Amino acid sequence: MFTTPDQKLKVAIFGSGNIGTDLLVKTLRSSHLECSLFVGRNLSSPGMTKARSLGVPVSDQSIAAVLREAGAFDLIFDATSASAHLENWPVFERLGKPVIDLTPSRIGVMCVPAVNLGDAMNCPNINMVTCGGQASIPLARVIGQVHPDVSYIEVVSSIASRSAGLATRANIDEYVETTELAVKEFSGARRAKAILILNPAQPCIDMQTTVFAQVDRPRMPELTAAVERMAREIQAYVPGYQLVVPPVYEGGRIAMTVRVRGLGDFLPQYAGNLDIINCAALAVAEQHARQRVHSLVEAS
Repeated sequence: MFTTPDQKLKVAIFGSGNIGTDLLVKTLRSSHLECSLFVGRNLSSPGMTKARSLGVPVSDQSIAAVLREAGAFDLIFDATSASAHLENWPVFERLGKPVIDLTPSRIGVMCVPAVNLGDAMNCPNINMVTCGGQASIPLARVIGQVHPDVSYIEVVSSIASRSAGLATRANIDEYVETTELAVKEFSGARRAKAILILNPAQPCIDMQTTVFAQVDRPRMPELTAAVERMAREIQAYVPGYQLVVPPVYEGGRIAMTVRVRGLGDFLPQYAGNLDIINCAALAVAEQHARQRVHSLVEAS
């Protein structure tokens, strides 16, 4: 279904750091979305400077701008921090507009588009878990589907230190807690552990996530086929997602590794951690836009 400019879903991006600015560039490229407000706290920050150069309406008035301009947008992306989202959610809730939360706050329903996009669409607050969660949860989900009794899953993600902004660094504990909770919820594993490594290597490394699992009687051919199908589903909205080590069984555990290369929209291509959570958030927002267009067509 073709979306005309008048039918585009108008969005506000709240947070002008690395994640918010990368999300802005991706939103401007979308045929379903229009950014009508980009909100931060410092007009001279790199993100706000980028937004102004792209002709996007900006404000440094934080939550006050969201309240003042509430009529200008249909949906809010929150790209701030977990603590900020906890504080601002009551304000967003009163506005009655859907919120896509890119922080590890765990307020709304957790969503990984390749796994539960349809189930999450009616929730007013959709939480995108974490970058490591977006990379690993689909794999953990498949492990749990193929093996009914998963005792333990461990997720180790490594990202370039330069791709981790202030909010990411402040949210390390929340990142770990949210990723572990989501891995258990989506896979059925009895225990889960998440590890995030900020790698200072030069040149900067690509995002890489390894998933380990302890299962009884591993079914490797079935698992490998299911993981490859899942990887293709993710690539439909995260082009840089690549299965670099297919499932192997050694030392009493299953292991597999994925790498995520970014599109280089704001930071260079090594920042796959920005791409995977932002592409996932866009997949949710574009589904909102499609549903809105469908409702308009039916109403006419």
